[in-house]
Amino acid sequence: MASDGVKFAQVFSYESLVHAVAGAAGGVAAMSVFYPLDTARLRLQVDEKRTSRSTPAILAEIVKEEGLLAPYRGWFPVICSLCCSNFVYFYCFHSLKASWLHGQRVTAGKDLAAGVMAGVVNVLVTTPLWVVNTRLKLQGAKFRNADIRPTDYEGIVDAFVRIVQDEGAGALWNGTFPSLLLVLNPAVQFMIYEGLKRQLRRGLLRELSSTEVFLIGAVAKAVATTATYPLQTAQSILRFGGHRAAAARGSRLLSGLRGVAYLLVSRVRTYGVLGLFKGLEAKLLQTVLTAALMFLIYENIASATFSIMGVKRPLARR
Repeated sequence: MASDGVKFAQVFSYESLVHAVAGAAGGVAAMSVFYPLDTARLRLQVDEKRTSRSTPAILAEIVKEEGLLAPYRGWFPVICSLCCSNFVYFYCFHSLKASWLHGQRVTAGKDLAAGVMAGVVNVLVTTPLWVVNTRLKLQGAKFRNADIRPTDYEGIVDAFVRIVQDEGAGALWNGTFPSLLLVLNPAVQFMIYEGLKRQLRRGLLRELSSTEVFLIGAVAKAVATTATYPLQTAQSILRFGGHRAAAARGSRLLSGLRGVAYLLVSRVRTYGVLGLFKGLEAKLLQTVLTAALMFLIYENIASATFSIMGVKRPLARR
């Protein structure tokens, strides 16, 4: 019973809350800085007919055709979703680690397991937010692909209501299956990041510098993103839900393994294997820089808060 009480206290602790708030703040700040890169990535993934392949070219096209502020379209719902998502993920990740360890040494396997479990919780809780923000972000875009249906939502609440009315509540969880597969992305990212951080801190016997945190955050995200990018493409298409061909087959069909396989095979047949990685340049540029800046801000906020609280984090175990 005492052990259960200790685990409960570790899950609902100030330390977990600090990590969650710091992670949410870091994610929001970093995404705001590099948001246009994410716009370019999403447009390349969803609009297959677009011929421009480089990030600068796609951004130049968007600005020319849709206005100077078009790369920031949908910023508010994305930031709201990201804030909630990062809070849930960081809280679950650090709570799970704290409840499992009890003074034991942290390993890469435990980091990966905690990351996967935190990712599953995060996906189930926040997928409706991401479905809505994907649609709002692409609303008003000038698509090359005539198969894409335009939308005219008036905001976050209107998008929620109309999606439920027109497509059913299940549509808010479109793309959940690839999202569940994609929990490997942040799990691998956190495993690499935490592992590199532990090794450097043990070797240097000091806290890492801002440059070191930025670099290991970038390396961790680059590896995770490249490995899982085809699934991210399928996820974006399913969340958008605007392709008439997809709608004709039914959202339920395209929500599971069969739908993901259909989208990936169709893309390979049309564009070759490299079609699975269309937009990877923009995605890497955006996610690597965003993740690196996020970890930098997160570590600084967490470190400052723990210092104020008088909590010292051991060098060897973290």
